[in-house]
Amino acid sequence: MSEPETQASDGTPADAPEQGIYGEDGVISATFLAHIGASIADRDTLALKEDVGRLHQSEIGDLLEALMPEQRRALVQLMGEEFDFTALTEVDDTIRLDIVGGLPNAQIAQALQQLDSDDAVYILEDLAQEDQDEILARLPFTERVRLRRSLGYPEETAGRRMQTEFVAVPPFWTVGQTIDYMREDQNLPETFSQIFVIDPTFRLVGAVDLDRILRTQRAVKIEDVMRETRHAIPATMDQEEAAQIFEQYDLLSAAVVDENERLVGVLTIDDVVDVITQEAEEDLMRMGGVGDEELSDTVLAASRSRVPWLMVNLVTAFLAASVISLFEGTIQQIVALAVLMPIVAGMGGNAGSQTMTVTVRALATRDLDIYNAGRIIRREMGVGLLNGIIFATLIGLIAGIWFEDVNLGAIIATAMIINMFVAATAGILIPLLLDRLGADPAVASSVFLTTVTDVVGFFAFLGLATWWFGLL
Repeated sequence: MSEPETQASDGTPADAPEQGIYGEDGVISATFLAHIGASIADRDTLALKEDVGRLHQSEIGDLLEALMPEQRRALVQLMGEEFDFTALTEVDDTIRLDIVGGLPNAQIAQALQQLDSDDAVYILEDLAQEDQDEILARLPFTERVRLRRSLGYPEETAGRRMQTEFVAVPPFWTVGQTIDYMREDQNLPETFSQIFVIDPTFRLVGAVDLDRILRTQRAVKIEDVMRETRHAIPATMDQEEAAQIFEQYDLLSAAVVDENERLVGVLTIDDVVDVITQEAEEDLMRMGGVGDEELSDTVLAASRSRVPWLMVNLVTAFLAASVISLFEGTIQQIVALAVLMPIVAGMGGNAGSQTMTVTVRALATRDLDIYNAGRIIRREMGVGLLNGIIFATLIGLIAGIWFEDVNLGAIIATAMIINMFVAATAGILIPLLLDRLGADPAVASSVFLTTVTDVVGFFAFLGLATWWFGLL
């Protein structure tokens, strides 16, 4: 006879997680993960629906990323209709595609009907076109039209991120009519903070905040309490530019309009926060030369994303090596040069990277423009010169004492000043030039900067050494 299951004082099984899903380090606790893994292995649907069904979508996203691939797919299948597909907007693209790819299109179509339009688009946009068409064909006509319109806008634009569920009323309605409409209509979005005002052609006229509605008498017309919408966002606007508008004007939501100024959707602060995070991560990854790589990518995919820029770096490394080869004779006579020359190039590279990072971020946030570029360039050149003098003094003293040669200390100190000044100058001019040419400075700046600092560093140090010791 089997032993009765041990239960805690509150009646829950003893092996169930006692507290939250996160440990003290802020990641999914091993206890909770093991408990979910055991439920998946036992195909315990009831336990999974109880333990996972109570979680927030972001928590489910973290759980999916912590599970093994086969466990993720099994979890979604076992949860069935009770799985919150909004959680798929919280995971890496690779994980989302892996999960969705294992589900029939009919199940995906049914799940999308429960989501806000912006979340539905987020899931649909990475699918193959034939899968998109089949899923959309299974949706009600109105939802299908809305989603097709959003998917018709370019990627990473406001049109892709907007929510097509919103509240819009004509200007001649009274506040009372508007309140009654919001109470009775069953198709309104679950949460909203603004009511938009439109004319008969659906052109945006203005907006009214909900708090203004609640403070106004029922007989007052909407046109008397509305305000003009000064920050309507074109659907084709880049999502990063839209996020900057939210940041500048402290918006909670904003109307999205088409080329004819007709209201097509609303962009909300929760989506904008995701955009800001996404764009910051992209800039950081691109500056490191790893493209759109994600932690969930396979070895082959990760390698493929890194190889191109490593190949470019290899070419530039040969360029730096060719500069060194010009002074091969000098290096053979003075071996200390081979020991010290990486210091000059390395310090220049680090100094240039500091300036480049500040510049790329300033360009992304539009803090750096044509009006203040001259002042910022002069500032960075001054910083490069000052830091060059500071570290030139330090490295010159160390090198002079180490190799017991004052001349060598003076040479490396001079080369250090030259290279750190050039590095700081290049660190701001290269991103500015790339931005002016229409290229992404976050992607290409580091490669050109490394080439400049290596070539100038080696040439300055070895050239000065050849010239100076040639005079002695």
